[in-house]
Amino acid sequence: MVRQTGAAMARLGVTIQPSAEVYTLSGGQRQSAAVARAAMWATSAIFMDEPTANLGVAQTKGVLELIQRVRVAGTAVVIISHNLPQMLEIADRIVILRLGRTVGQVAASATSVDDLVKAMMSGELRNQVG
Repeated sequence: MVRQTGAAMARLGVTIQPSAEVYTLSGGQRQSAAVARAAMWATSAIFMDEPTANLGVAQTKGVLELIQRVRVAGTAVVIISHNLPQMLEIADRIVILRLGRTVGQVAASATSVDDLVKAMMSGELRNQVG
């Protein structure tokens, strides 16, 4: 198990020792381990809820880079987040919800934080994609 875990983490560029005890890891390392674990077992998609919450700048950068590597490896990643600048940076497509209902979806490259905030407040989204 340790060999398999080490190999999977190495493929994703995670430098944590597989035998490290969780209590010795920083918040970013713990989150990286969780993402790597999910990627190891995922068959086609991973869902993440606020994966960078409560992380420092450097830790956040590392987790976002890891998410990008998971995507490049062929696993779809769905992220639930209120951090709109981060989502514009890493997402292909953004789906906006308001009051539990889908407002619409837009290519990340075709929108801005201001447009997304307006959509969340008004329930209307410009530049939607099918």
